[in-house]
Amino acid sequence: MPNLNAFALRAHLIRKPHEHKGDMGKVLLVGGAPGMAGAIFLSAYGSLYSGAGWTIVGVLDSKSAHVQIDQPELMVQDLSCVVDTDHFINGIAPDCLAIGPGLGLSDQALQFLKAGIQFRGPLILDADALNLITDHPQLGQLLSRRKDPCTITPHPGEAARLLGISVEQVQANRLGAIQLLINRFQCHVVLKGHHTLVGSPNDAIYTCQAGNPGMATGGMGDVLTGLIASLAAQGICHHLNLWEATCLAVELHARAADHLVQSGIGPNGMTALELAKAVRELINQT
Repeated sequence: MPNLNAFALRAHLIRKPHEHKGDMGKVLLVGGAPGMAGAIFLSAYGSLYSGAGWTIVGVLDSKSAHVQIDQPELMVQDLSCVVDTDHFINGIAPDCLAIGPGLGLSDQALQFLKAGIQFRGPLILDADALNLITDHPQLGQLLSRRKDPCTITPHPGEAARLLGISVEQVQANRLGAIQLLINRFQCHVVLKGHHTLVGSPNDAIYTCQAGNPGMATGGMGDVLTGLIASLAAQGICHHLNLWEATCLAVELHARAADHLVQSGIGPNGMTALELAKAVRELINQT
């Protein structure tokens, strides 16, 4: 299995002097049910610190949507009263849509996921979006027939639920598991974990050798979701498709964790927010 080697794709993110925020893309992130708003805000930090022109955070929990946050650059939308989810998404007109971190399993969450699968543009599905697909198999069928590209980012537990097998079976044959996911959903797949795997219907399966045990803490996957979305949105004007954005994001994410350890931060006590900021540093290295 070839090693992931996407770091050179950072060159696509170099900004020309005349560019403006519209050239950096508009990201819409949807999630943050009651008690889980932190997940969608960590995704937002992954997007913001990696350079998206706009990061719009759609929060299902009304109280969390109105809490003062320490990043006023984020555009926070209260989704608690949104009824027409298609209209909301199309009204925002994002360059890339990500759904799932802290989404919950409510009827409204389900409606946003249905609308998201029909979104015409790059799509990233994570966390409860994947759990909803497990609970509603018809959504998986819709996903497999999408015309536009999609990346799903399951950890071993989510992968096991999607495939109807045990976590132990996934971990015993990670290569087989990711291939089953690719075949079933016809999208790019990031199977997270030690030596994360990345695969696609039209490409090889790669293994990421970077990363360390400091990443074994809450929020790391949420940051990755926002990072993929940001790179895909920037890629609209910078010639980086969703597959390339996914590969680069996985490698940046893992290398950022190694960079933190080398700087004396972690592995114990490393946080997802620290990692998001370390990604920014790696992107801007010359």
